[in-house]
Amino acid sequence: MPTPEAAGVPGRRAVRFPVVDPATGETFDEAPDQQPGELDDVVARARRAWHGWRADPDARTAALRGAADAVEAAGADLARLLTREQGKPLAESYAEVTRTAARLRYFADLTPRTRRIADGRPVRSEIRWRPLGPVAAIVPWNFPLQLAAAKFAPALAAGNTMVLKPSPFTPLATRMLGSVLATVLPEDVLTVVTGREPLGARLASHPGIRHVTFTGSPPTGRAVAGAAAASLARVTLELGGNDAAVLLDDVDVDRIADRLFRAAFRNCGQVCMAVKRVYVPARLHAEVVEALAQRAKTIAVGPGLDPETRLGPVNNAPQLARVVQVTEQALADGARAASGGHRLDGPGYFFAPTILTDVRPDSAVVTEEQFGPVLPVLPYRNLDDAVDAANGTRFGLGGSVWGTDLDRAEAVAERLECGTAWINHHAELSLAQPFAGVKDSGVGVAGGPWGLYGNLRPFVVHRPEEA
Repeated sequence: MPTPEAAGVPGRRAVRFPVVDPATGETFDEAPDQQPGELDDVVARARRAWHGWRADPDARTAALRGAADAVEAAGADLARLLTREQGKPLAESYAEVTRTAARLRYFADLTPRTRRIADGRPVRSEIRWRPLGPVAAIVPWNFPLQLAAAKFAPALAAGNTMVLKPSPFTPLATRMLGSVLATVLPEDVLTVVTGREPLGARLASHPGIRHVTFTGSPPTGRAVAGAAAASLARVTLELGGNDAAVLLDDVDVDRIADRLFRAAFRNCGQVCMAVKRVYVPARLHAEVVEALAQRAKTIAVGPGLDPETRLGPVNNAPQLARVVQVTEQALADGARAASGGHRLDGPGYFFAPTILTDVRPDSAVVTEEQFGPVLPVLPYRNLDDAVDAANGTRFGLGGSVWGTDLDRAEAVAERLECGTAWINHHAELSLAQPFAGVKDSGVGVAGGPWGLYGNLRPFVVHRPEEA
């Protein structure tokens, strides 16, 4: 396997920056701190590679299938490195690698359809599809590989090339992934660059980039959109969520408690589509709080490389500080921790899995995306009020409704202001479905054929009918 350096900029030894193991809080490796000035060469090479890559759809299909095989072959190494820098349990890292390969394989077999327009004129008009050119992807630290693949798989399948920048908190597994893919993809079709700001800002504003796809916070997303506007590049922005779970009065608490807990605490709650608020009928509130708190108290928390671990650390010190801040503020305002509520003693960025009750509805832990192992559970007496509260946020990524009467639950789900609504489960996505949010949760659509067409532009050809 090539070294991770093969995925970066050749011919120059970059300044390096530290990468921290969140399970210890200590530096365990370094990554190149590539500078904004290096991007001119990177983008120029991506542009040159684009001309050959876009020309042969059959070769692209074969290369992407080979890329999926290569990712699976390197799965053990990728998963261990991902856990080391991100913190998630090793089983979750293996699942992320598996999903990365599956996404490559899915898009390898997806091709755009030429469509004829029939409008009654004696002209044959066809809509064909052309790739955009070099695409920039900026990826966060919670799912570095999976979210990278969600961007490069459709972009490459459409015939574009890509420059991919991972978060400085999790650069290493992505660089290794770039090296793995470099063994099967033509040179410069996919380039991984790593570094601290202003590298990302320069990539988003680079005049040679024709599409910028970004996952992260709304403030940074707005900055990315503004930077891309300078060259009128297309943007796709996935900007997080504050997903609500609404439990109905016929819900079977024992039956759904495990699923609901996992939906909130997978990846230590660091999931854009995680359940981040729970609304419960008042008469069931104590029962739901107890069921979730019991699971929070007994789940095995520890380093991701420990096979017994089911919940790892928060990924980085700034995010841990954010989790501490919103939790302490809620407690100061009268909330009660039915479990957790504090940072765990010892090294690393560990926070006790926390279930909060008696939370003020205007508390930041309710109104904002806490992005950590903290879950407020709020009672309601009127279902309309619960739906209004679920919708009463600037986010609109996902939501779920939980109950025994599925028709009734679906009717409530229809009222949620979000891109995806689930019934009796949460945050389960098919590769074939669209993924998009409303309000501050983003712009554009990823996933399925929509993700492919988001990386293409229409090209219309008119010709007279044969005489």
